[in-house]
Amino acid sequence: MVDPLEDVLALLGATSHVSAGLVGGGRWAVGFDPPAGAKFNAVRRGRCSLRVDGHAEPINLGAGDCFLLTRPAAYTLFSDPDVPVQPAYPIFAAATDGVAQVGDGDDVFLIGGAFTLGGRARSLLLDNLPPVIHVPADTPEAGTVQWALGEIDAELRSTRLGSHLVAEHLALVLLIRVLRLHLARDEQPTSGWLAGLTDPVVAPALGAMHARPAHAWTVDEVARAATVSRSTLAARFKKVVGVGPLEYLTGWRIELAADRIRRSSDTVATIAQAVGYGSESALSVAFKRTTGLSPRAYRTELAKAGRNDVPEATVTAGRARPGR
Repeated sequence: MVDPLEDVLALLGATSHVSAGLVGGGRWAVGFDPPAGAKFNAVRRGRCSLRVDGHAEPINLGAGDCFLLTRPAAYTLFSDPDVPVQPAYPIFAAATDGVAQVGDGDDVFLIGGAFTLGGRARSLLLDNLPPVIHVPADTPEAGTVQWALGEIDAELRSTRLGSHLVAEHLALVLLIRVLRLHLARDEQPTSGWLAGLTDPVVAPALGAMHARPAHAWTVDEVARAATVSRSTLAARFKKVVGVGPLEYLTGWRIELAADRIRRSSDTVATIAQAVGYGSESALSVAFKRTTGLSPRAYRTELAKAGRNDVPEATVTAGRARPGR
């Protein structure tokens, strides 16, 4: 059985970037532009508050707390809500030794980072999450998050070879653990693919299809893998993920085909066999229905663009979006 989350993160190129730390003292407020992807910050020492555009109330943050922004919303970190807000860019541009300074003193120390996710990864991982996930340090299940934060902090303070790269890999660990924690504590389970990973019916079905995507699955076979009836699987999968199991499988096969087109010179016929289509024409029809482009046109567009990354928001499981 394959872990679908690992599969998706590996295929869809989720990456992280750890930014300079922030030290604040006295009365201060720093405003940040909307991040392009997901963004996290963690308080390693002291206290401050967070205000996110569109979020009703400020969130108080203490030592060991962290938060994950899942939407591109502007936000402000502050010690005093009445202080004029300073833009973040000049403060971080003047950082020395990887630490930016705001206000007077060093009452508060924060570390932060961002996650770059393509359109497909965002739709799978983030679209059905709340705009802000706050992880207080005293949450019983937050121990693994605190471990990741501690390791990132230690690597950023280190002068050892590769320390920044290690910190960025640890940030991806942090993302996964925050997502796990949110799903574990959510009293009203989030719908969508991510919620399916923890659903007792949907999770084994997803694992089975990811383990053998080229297999000629039927709904009956997927149901047997999940040890439920066909009707139970179909209803539960649709309710949680938003599409039927075979619609999801089609979307994932197209993701795999697109990846092969980007990263290899394999013929369309070879790729079709590898991802579960009996002929080049069958893959071409499904690929164009899902992405708006035929496999050959997709390869041509990538060559024209002179890059290997997939055009954002091209593929989404089970339904078509216009290609770029």
